[in-house]
Amino acid sequence: MTRKKRRLYFVLAGMIVLSIAAALVLMSFQDSLVFFRSPSDLVEKPISPGRNFRLGGLVEEGSIDSQGVTHRFRVTDLNETVPVTFDGLLPDLFREGQGVVAEGSLTEEGLFVATNVLAKHDENYMPPEVAEALKKSGQWKPEGSD
Repeated sequence: MTRKKRRLYFVLAGMIVLSIAAALVLMSFQDSLVFFRSPSDLVEKPISPGRNFRLGGLVEEGSIDSQGVTHRFRVTDLNETVPVTFDGLLPDLFREGQGVVAEGSLTEEGLFVATNVLAKHDENYMPPEVAEALKKSGQWKPEGSD
């Protein structure tokens, strides 16, 4: 075997190894990516229980039930509603009727178990994904249209 052929085989073997490594890294990232979903999205395209994702919408009026550090509430996009439970401290700005994004997963019963809850940070802020979902559902109310 000539030096040129050995070098070519070595380069090809190296490229194959790098391709396999890149494919494995991308596959591992795919499982850990967290996507935003609205309650209506969950009805249209169900997500398998146990898979992490972000759930966004508005905290439904009259739905907050807190007992110690365990909080139960419902997230809605004004079309569909998903029950949520969260163990921990809620953000100071968390309240009914406000935009919220919760990270976690669904149970077999359809309960969303949140590991993290994010609330809007000022009077005009709503997560862009929540605003877009509300616009798609036809429930968007621009500022000052109450």
